[in-house]
Amino acid sequence: MLPRAVACAPRLTLDVGCGEGRFCRMLGSHGLDAIGIDPTSRLIATARRRHWRGHYVRARAEQVPFASAAFDLVVSYLSLIDIPDLPSAIGEMARVLRPGGTLLIANLTSFNTAGAEHGWVKSALGRRLHYPVDDYLDERAVWTAWGGIRILNHHRPMRTYLQLLLDAGLRLTYFDEPAPTPEASPSRAASYRRAPYFLVMEWAKS
Repeated sequence: MLPRAVACAPRLTLDVGCGEGRFCRMLGSHGLDAIGIDPTSRLIATARRRHWRGHYVRARAEQVPFASAAFDLVVSYLSLIDIPDLPSAIGEMARVLRPGGTLLIANLTSFNTAGAEHGWVKSALGRRLHYPVDDYLDERAVWTAWGGIRILNHHRPMRTYLQLLLDAGLRLTYFDEPAPTPEASPSRAASYRRAPYFLVMEWAKS
């Protein structure tokens, strides 16, 4: 995500669902100006504390408090799965993006979220046998735990994301399902290769 964001050479970036500001700080380390929005007060407070020079606003993706065509780059880093009203959010991301700008998305793959309710099916000895996919076409909200925090994620089939982005007048210019990095441990890399869960998309606004 970071190399692709830097390659856009944006004058101003909006990070939608910025959380505690990690990606904004990464952009700032490359001399790029970014504004982060998130609906959670505690996360915005943490972002401001960790990055006092940054610009963070408590706001929802469904109602972005900025003018149309205000940003050269809009980033959604693992936030689409957390947004209840996805059509409104994607419409807002497209609205605040200037013509010729880029929407950069990292998201969980839909086959991963379709199996999140069950996780890996394991043998009696705890060996991972396979990752199940069920009710793929049925959109739903699923509670999941990560890092000691319970999060409500939304499962949507891939067609939902693509249709909404295309309907917003955006054009797909890049797609990837990244492989494990060389720094990953062999066991984690092997597990990820069996059931990868990240995808990266880049969309252009005409």
